[in-house]
Amino acid sequence: MGRRIRVQRKGHGNVFRAHTHHRKGAAKLRPLDYAERQGYIKGVVKEIIHDPGRGAPLARVQFKNVYRYKRDNELFIASEGTYSGQFVYCGAKAALSVGNVLPLKSCPEGTVVSNVETHPGDRGKLARASGKFATIVQQSEDGKKTVLRLPSGKKKLVLSACRAQIGVIAGGGRIEKPMLKAGRAHYKAKAKRNNWPVVRGVAMNPVDHPHGGGNHQHIGHPSTVSRNACPGQKVGLIAARRTGKLRGTRVVAGANFIEDANK
Repeated sequence: MGRRIRVQRKGHGNVFRAHTHHRKGAAKLRPLDYAERQGYIKGVVKEIIHDPGRGAPLARVQFKNVYRYKRDNELFIASEGTYSGQFVYCGAKAALSVGNVLPLKSCPEGTVVSNVETHPGDRGKLARASGKFATIVQQSEDGKKTVLRLPSGKKKLVLSACRAQIGVIAGGGRIEKPMLKAGRAHYKAKAKRNNWPVVRGVAMNPVDHPHGGGNHQHIGHPSTVSRNACPGQKVGLIAARRTGKLRGTRVVAGANFIEDANK
């Protein structure tokens, strides 16, 4: 019987837990309330801050509480062009300008948005990484649904009541700078979790990995493995439906609404 392999140790936690101690908090839109549904609410960007482990900067935005005499601080993912002291407006009747938060039904086709909700009130799920954005491709005739083009190129149909932040997420071009040396990769991973460096299975001994051992670095058997394999054996292409290079294109029949948006 061999040792517990890396994927088994990762499931246990321990040294593989995420490094969250210095993180500033969850970056979300405001909780959806009456002020946003019926009009708008004004906030001010107090500061732009760095969040360890995140490529995009965060904006600390302060709003007046509409029910009590106090102020609410929210952490937004900063849009490109956001600055401290900027006024940010959130709501259905807010202006269409960078940094503001509007429902998708209030944005014309072609608008560049980010931090988009998938369901109304979930406070932002899509296009949140540095330099990323989604584009509004089409609004439905009844005004209830919107087609988005995501950063991956995929088109997604969401409710038009979902909110989004106008503009591109700041911090774009981050991955264009080469690492150049291992030390920079080390500090990048140090801010996130223990996931670097990654030792290949074929470079290990047989006791450490199913792909280890042999007089040359080779797997020695098919890399596909059953979905029902025991945990110490489950490495490689798990429950692969197919292997090899993807060739040609596959047409998937979808809703006519999305097909029209592709044209």
